[in-house]
Amino acid sequence: MTEQQSLKASCLCGAVTLHAKNAKSEFDACHCSMCAKWGGGPFLGVECGSEVTVDGEISVFASSDWAERAFCGRCGTHLYYRLKAHNAYVLPMGLFDQRPTLAFEKQIFIDEKPDEYSFAEKTPTLTGQEVFKLYSE
Repeated sequence: MTEQQSLKASCLCGAVTLHAKNAKSEFDACHCSMCAKWGGGPFLGVECGSEVTVDGEISVFASSDWAERAFCGRCGTHLYYRLKAHNAYVLPMGLFDQRPTLAFEKQIFIDEKPDEYSFAEKTPTLTGQEVFKLYSE
């Protein structure tokens, strides 16, 4: 069972702070092409539900019909990925001010993962089609 925790996060310059009231105690790796373009590699994210507050100037980009990505307006730090329909936030695991202990839960968009890297941990994997099916239910 997933434990939830209240976590604080901030951008590189400190101009933006976030508070996630219900962050999961696991993280996922996303290998989709959009995440790779966004961060230069796989996105390691923590699902934080809908109760996330953001203080500071941010820029929001609608990266698809179903999701948006936010950045610090000053330093450009990646702040979150948000599923619009569910108002569900996923924060990069490196953003948290005090690094929580997180378990590696799963890898998504495994069908888009390049061959050049692999994680040592064995996790469940989902293709892009399986991810879309999961979140459409």
